[in-house]
Amino acid sequence: MSREAADNRKSWLASRLNGIGASEAAAIVGMSPYMSNIELWEIKTRRRAQEDISGKPYVKYGVEAEAHLRALFALDFPEYEVTYDQFGMVRNNPELPFAFATLDGELLHRETGRRGVLEIKTTEIMNPSQWEKWDGRIPDNYYVQVLHQLMSTGYDFAILKAQIKYCKGGTPALSTRHYTIERTEAQEDMEWLAEQEQRFWDCVIHDRRPNRVLPEI
Repeated sequence: MSREAADNRKSWLASRLNGIGASEAAAIVGMSPYMSNIELWEIKTRRRAQEDISGKPYVKYGVEAEAHLRALFALDFPEYEVTYDQFGMVRNNPELPFAFATLDGELLHRETGRRGVLEIKTTEIMNPSQWEKWDGRIPDNYYVQVLHQLMSTGYDFAILKAQIKYCKGGTPALSTRHYTIERTEAQEDMEWLAEQEQRFWDCVIHDRRPNRVLPEI
């Protein structure tokens, strides 16, 4: 397994320009609510600077909550050994050498030795229609992110831990959910994503602007 370790956030951000990370995968296939595939291509080809969103309240909350949620996961699921490398970049797919993943946690099942990804999300539901994205599933952009993580690491499974904030009768409330994605069940989706990412990265290395990918309505 190839693993890179950046010294700090600045060097980690610089290293990200040389590949595709999990949080960027949704933009490539038109499923990111924050960035288009064209904007991502402009960042990777140094035409556009990456926006620094670290000071935004929702980002700060997510960063600060992550360590606590990871610790809670370890307490609730003692069958897993949980490790974390803040600036680690795992590259374990020789067919997609540009693909890497910086994980919220790495899982090792103590009895079986199976390895997995831990992805942690914090979100706030502001209106009832937003619940539809979580109705028996995870939002598409999060699913694509997990696919990329499985694709990059070669791990057997992923668990997404979501803390959802909402109001119930005017009172703040929390819903904590866990979703498991098995590699064997997501193989076809990973193959599709790998093809899309390879096309995008070819556009980066050949400095060729890709066609805009529009989100589904």
